Amino acid sequence: MKAKHLFSFLIIALLFACNNPQQNNSSNPPPQKTVTISAPPFDGDSAYLFTKQQVDFGPRTPGSKAHSQCADYIATKLKGYGLEVIVQHGMVSTFDTKKYDLSNIIASYKPDLKKRILLLTHWDSRPFADADSVGKDKPIDGADDGASGVAVLLEVARQLTITNPNCGVDIFFSDLEDYGQNNNNESWCLGTQYWIKHPHKQNYTAEFGILLDMVGAKTAVFPMEGTGMQFAPSYLQKVWSIAAQIGYSEFFTEDKTGPTIDDHYFINRDAHIPTIDIVHYEVLNRDYAYFHHKHSDNMSIIDKNMLKIVGQVVLATINAESGS
Repeated sequence: MKAKHLFSFLIIALLFACNNPQQNNSSNPPPQKTVTISAPPFDGDSAYLFTKQQVDFGPRTPGSKAHSQCADYIATKLKGYGLEVIVQHGMVSTFDTKKYDLSNIIASYKPDLKKRILLLTHWDSRPFADADSVGKDKPIDGADDGASGVAVLLEVARQLTITNPNCGVDIFFSDLEDYGQNNNNESWCLGTQYWIKHPHKQNYTAEFGILLDMVGAKTAVFPMEGTGMQFAPSYLQKVWSIAAQIGYSEFFTEDKTGPTIDDHYFINRDAHIPTIDIVHYEVLNRDYAYFHHKHSDNMSIIDKNMLKIVGQVVLATINAESGS
């Protein structure tokens, strides 16, 4: 996770309105139906293990042995859950003129259903710790920035096959997201940009998308990110409302950030799928977490309870769509 551009923007004050109930001439009108959303099952221990197993391969930088091993690991897990899996390969050039064969991994749950939700995260890790004071030219573990989002979505995939919601879900693990240059927007999210130009299925679209990025740290908090507010405000408000209903408003806050450059930026701009970003951002510091693009992004900062919180919000959103 990537370059950022923060600037002032208009706050959208009202995104949902309750319809007035129909007038009833009876002196004893029927009670209004209420919908209760509960936190769905999600195994935080499992997600923590998935995070550790990725980190144990080593930094998942393009062209490395760890990168190849992790790609096989993700695809094998998803196939083991019975999902339809496509591994997409393509050659891309990075900002430093190097060329890499990327591996985008797309898993589909109930691929025949027309109504679909897109879930996504990047699985590569940054090849250099440019924000650190030492070892700037060495790759980072990317326990949170990469592995945590993958871990949550692997457990989401497992839970889908258990609970069997009636909604199509595509889970996109994008490659070469984190090989970018600051102040060079188009140098980020190369896997997603490739996928937009070469979708895994012709004319692919989804109702909306949810991106996960840096979702496993003990100190995580998720404000309303500005690019999602710009392109997909109703979906952002819906997900945050669900988070509040299952007891997680402490983590999914009403704070606002400016727009950021992440995978969802390109999906909104170029694929025209309204997509939001659940991303750890420190509003008071106006920056990402202290370990961002540093060697301190390792397993010591990962919390299984935070992984569970994010996973339950994602699953509760899918369940709500399944019942709509």
